[in-house]
Amino acid sequence: MPEKIVLASNNLGKVKEFQTLLKHADIELRPQADFNISEADETGLSFVENAIIKARHASEQAQLPAIADDSGLEVDFLKGAPGIYSSRFAGEHASDADNNAKLLELLAELPPAQRSARFQCLLVYLRHPQDPTPTICQGTWEGHILTSAQGDNGFGYDPLFFVPERQCSSAQLSAEDKNQLSHRGKAMKLLLKHLVAQA
Repeated sequence: MPEKIVLASNNLGKVKEFQTLLKHADIELRPQADFNISEADETGLSFVENAIIKARHASEQAQLPAIADDSGLEVDFLKGAPGIYSSRFAGEHASDADNNAKLLELLAELPPAQRSARFQCLLVYLRHPQDPTPTICQGTWEGHILTSAQGDNGFGYDPLFFVPERQCSSAQLSAEDKNQLSHRGKAMKLLLKHLVAQA
């Protein structure tokens, strides 16, 4: 029987990425929506705090082990913003297009040398809601911000994130290629190693 784990996210793009990354593991990953779990209040001040809050909330509600990630974009020129506010950079109910438009506006006229950025992913695994020692895995993906959107794959800031090793935007990568290179893919590989070692 595959191990059931609840994924503390209702973001369909994220759910799909995680299911792809875990397809060869003996794990049945169920999004929290399957259990009618609401989004947790992300009151942390760092990626890792928010990931733990989300994982604990989902684990408590579903009474299952939980995986949560908190990830976002850090732009050096903006002193690490949007950071933990990546999904609501342009406001509480902002769309990807709104967030991307705000980012382009703030970086307008900036030369390529000053557009360095990275995606960060902090992934947390809890064995149960009271788990005092969460497993924490971090993945980082370096790149820089383009002056206009390119590509239709992915979600979030992918169309603006230039990937130097592929000379294209993240949104121009295939899902397979993205999972090899991305912050989430790197963090997930570390977590998979941990889960296999625990099995």
